[in-house]
Amino acid sequence: MMCAVGRAVMVSETDETRRGVMDNARLKSPAAARNRQPILDVLQDVLPEKATILEVASGTGEHGVYCAGAMPGWEWQPSDPNPHARRSIEAWREHAGLPNLLPPMSLDVTTVCPAGPFDAIAAINLIHISPWEVTEALMACAGRRLTEGGVLYLYGPYRRAGRHTSPSNEAFDADLKARDPRWGVRELESVTEEAERHGLVLERVVEMPANNLSVVLRRSQ
Repeated sequence: MMCAVGRAVMVSETDETRRGVMDNARLKSPAAARNRQPILDVLQDVLPEKATILEVASGTGEHGVYCAGAMPGWEWQPSDPNPHARRSIEAWREHAGLPNLLPPMSLDVTTVCPAGPFDAIAAINLIHISPWEVTEALMACAGRRLTEGGVLYLYGPYRRAGRHTSPSNEAFDADLKARDPRWGVRELESVTEEAERHGLVLERVVEMPANNLSVVLRRSQ
């Protein structure tokens, strides 16, 4: 009898410890908390109720769990090349228990383009915090793996017509370049030109909170 009770206690402690570890692994981003609903609004407007979505550079994983929770017909595939980020994504996934939120994929688009096909590819706050070759690789992957009429969704700050859209974005651009000269707020026109080389056409630009933009590119049918 004592053994049975002792084993039950041990199982309970193990479960509690594991839950504590997973809770600690769930990273949180204030920016994600602010922009997740506006991002979801745009995605709901441009995607059908049933869709397969690849998220590139998912970071903490908060966007995926929020969107998958709101849209049960979307199959959301998160990914990130950083194992620390993938631990957070998996912790959020386990916490939410959503069947349409898949395990995080280890993905660097400069070396691998997942087989797909995907109805949408989402890249949130990636373009400006990465070298330009990441943008080139993302566009090439989207051109190959999106279904006809599929969407490449980009979110973040951009320069337009050679100018920053706000003083805060200009300061942010300087900070990014100081951290890594290969980073920086991109010219929207340069991004859309690169997209066009891979059969992706600019459909809309939506102004978002904190001087960011949602950029919706659609694969030509």
